[in-house]
Amino acid sequence: MRRAAAAVLALCLAAQSALAQGYEERRRRLIEKTARVADDRLGYGHIAARLWLREGVPAAERRLRELLEGDISGDMFWMFPMTAISYLDRGQLSDATRALIQRSWKRYYPFRGDTENHWLLYYTSMYLMAQKWPELGGEAWFNGKSSKENMEEARRWIEGWVRLTTTRGQGEYDCTHYIGVYLLPLSYLAAWAEDPRIRKQASMMIEWVTADFAAESLDGIYVGAHARTDDRQVVEKAAGVSSDFAWLLFGQGRETPPYGGYAVFYAMADGPEPPEILRRIATDRSRPYTHFEKKRTRNRWRFHDELHGPVYKTTYMTKDYAVSSDQGGVLQPVQQHSWDVTWRLDHPEGRHNTLFSLHPYSGMTELEAYFTFSPDFGTEAVYRSKVTYDSPDKLLGGSPYERIAQSEDAVVALYDIPAGTRFPHINGFFSKDLEEFEEDSSGWILCRGGRAWIAYRPLAPYVWKPIEGGGRRLFSPYLKNGTVVQAASADEFPTLEAFRKAIRALKLEFRLEPKPRVTFRTLRGRTLEFAYGETPRIDGRPLDYAGWPAFGGPFLNAKAGEPRLVMTHGGVRRILDFRTLTVLEEKIPAPKQAGRTQGD
Repeated sequence: MRRAAAAVLALCLAAQSALAQGYEERRRRLIEKTARVADDRLGYGHIAARLWLREGVPAAERRLRELLEGDISGDMFWMFPMTAISYLDRGQLSDATRALIQRSWKRYYPFRGDTENHWLLYYTSMYLMAQKWPELGGEAWFNGKSSKENMEEARRWIEGWVRLTTTRGQGEYDCTHYIGVYLLPLSYLAAWAEDPRIRKQASMMIEWVTADFAAESLDGIYVGAHARTDDRQVVEKAAGVSSDFAWLLFGQGRETPPYGGYAVFYAMADGPEPPEILRRIATDRSRPYTHFEKKRTRNRWRFHDELHGPVYKTTYMTKDYAVSSDQGGVLQPVQQHSWDVTWRLDHPEGRHNTLFSLHPYSGMTELEAYFTFSPDFGTEAVYRSKVTYDSPDKLLGGSPYERIAQSEDAVVALYDIPAGTRFPHINGFFSKDLEEFEEDSSGWILCRGGRAWIAYRPLAPYVWKPIEGGGRRLFSPYLKNGTVVQAASADEFPTLEAFRKAIRALKLEFRLEPKPRVTFRTLRGRTLEFAYGETPRIDGRPLDYAGWPAFGGPFLNAKAGEPRLVMTHGGVRRILDFRTLTVLEEKIPAPKQAGRTQGD
């Protein structure tokens, strides 16, 4: 008990310390922790941190030479730390070591990768290293291209990515892990690119990505839906790299571990502190609000007429919980997370503060749509790194047979699974950390996590199965299926009995044949009508997918297709305009910050 109490006290003190510290203090603390490891345990990140601090450099240089004289691996994940080392060397390294670094870019041939984050890391590194050695010919580079050619190819790709992201949205959108792999290379370009246009684009994109995170974070935790997350982070929401950045940028949540990963590279590249308006957007949960986003799918190589499909996201945010979803379907391969309820905890580390359901789809149609490998080797290539992909028990992934609709803090997920489909059942995740739980005779499952009440109504019979590590999995082996979820705050319903009474009074009508169909009157007085394969309707009006904003809500607004983001909080408005590469901040009368719903 004493140890547990001491641990809780330490967490409280760490959280208070983060808030008391300024950004520069947190940044330096992160770099210092990274640098101060034993000499025989130094990796590229530790070496870069020592160069930034100008401490322990002789041992770091010896270790760097050992690494570069041995077998090099890592592709773009080798390229980006080497780029940092090269630019953080401000005279500390010898000419011989610099020559060894240059030779390594000829000796080692890194793979460009096959995802958006890979390409941004690759081309950022190529751009900056070619800038560092502008006169080198093709004979000095692994790909046979001159510095000028490499730099121009990288510039074209980076600027094309900025245009695509600011008009169509990110493909790897709202990732609990890969947010770091976007902020990191952007911080490099903002700090080290000599071209003022590239620097300006990068600094504005840092704000764009940070704003995207700020509006959908709950006390530093990135709430769903996510293009990509992983088996741990989908249930332990505080375990993401996004949480590292919440601490670094906003002083929220836990302090990052001793080796800060992507966040420390952002810090070492003098990654900027967010403007005050973004800190306020990230931390103000004084009133509930609905936030909309439009993103795009990852590149689709087969079975689709368009390279990118639209992704429509809805998030309802309160101080106690958040409910978020996309429209369903396979929008990303393997690691998609389509909807969840996430509740706030004072100390979420190691805890599973979320609830959701999914169809655990696995199939070559998904893999061949998004990957370019041949069918004969597809599953082997995926299973090598994503070991749970072909598991019936998995809690991660999208399904072509799932459709989702959301109105404020109510979600309906419907499933129409063809006979013969691999894993023809629904998995519902019920956390080990739920504090109250009851299966009501009405068919509703009522539970509480933190200060969030959650009512979950399965539309087909189910049984419970244990989850390794704690919790239980709702298993429903029916092809026509569905889930209705309604959340509420403990401020509204002080007891389970009060919540039960309110939920049982709500109108719910559904049928599963010939296709799943639901009519649900929500706690917020909305009527949500949704049939599988049809456009959802709220209060009789269909959701306006054609008019869906790139960002829409009280804090962020951008029209789809226009590279212009307006950030608003209180009496301040800040505008990022990528057409003119300008940033404007101005005072305005404080707007009302009431939430809104699609269809209003």
